[in-house]
Amino acid sequence: MDCDQNTGALGAYLDNELPRNETTAVSEHIASCPKCAAEIAELVRIKRGLRPAQGHFAPSSGLRRSVEQLARQQNRRASRLQLVSVAVFSAAILLIVIASAQFLRRPDHFVEIADLHINALASANPVDVVSSDRHAVKPWFQGKIPFSFNLPEFSGTEFTLLGGRVVYFHQSPCAQLMVALSQHKISVLILQDTTELDRAFAMPATVSHRSNFSVDTWQSQGLRFFVIGDADPSAIGRLSQAFQSANK
Repeated sequence: MDCDQNTGALGAYLDNELPRNETTAVSEHIASCPKCAAEIAELVRIKRGLRPAQGHFAPSSGLRRSVEQLARQQNRRASRLQLVSVAVFSAAILLIVIASAQFLRRPDHFVEIADLHINALASANPVDVVSSDRHAVKPWFQGKIPFSFNLPEFSGTEFTLLGGRVVYFHQSPCAQLMVALSQHKISVLILQDTTELDRAFAMPATVSHRSNFSVDTWQSQGLRFFVIGDADPSAIGRLSQAFQSANK
């Protein structure tokens, strides 16, 4: 299928580098273009596949010694001016290697949550149970996840329940619900809460705007909830409140 969508825009969308209005436009395009949806889904798959490698490539003491030995060898061969240049260059290399390794070890759980949302937007089948009836969607999760949750009543509201599916966050199953608001699709992710998640998502008790997405997160009764999408923050807040009220 031919498509005039700029592939650079797809990469920027996945990396959350687009302005908010362009993010919405690309989201709508992905929903109607199988070619771009497949490309985004493959990029997300690659990112998630590479993520376990983070933190496994810290500079070893052997690498440090090799860099230092190289600097000493170059120092002996060079003039005084060259000595300064080589020392600075070697130090810069060492600092870059160390800084890169430290950066790779820093987990960004929010990016993983955003990837789950983007992957659903790009999927031809974003939900495994298709229903706007909460009494049909909630029972579908029984036996598929090790916890239970409540769904608010969507009838008569601005939101429409599209369905749900089981996804995995750090090898743990969680529920992903898709909710529509006009042309926007919002993900509600529910998983078992942990101390690590509490530290990683220590956010203010208001909707935050992170990398072109509005996100709200909270914990209740041992569960961690996320509401994420490119809808207006006030709409994200209203949907969050509905879930909070249903899961007190």
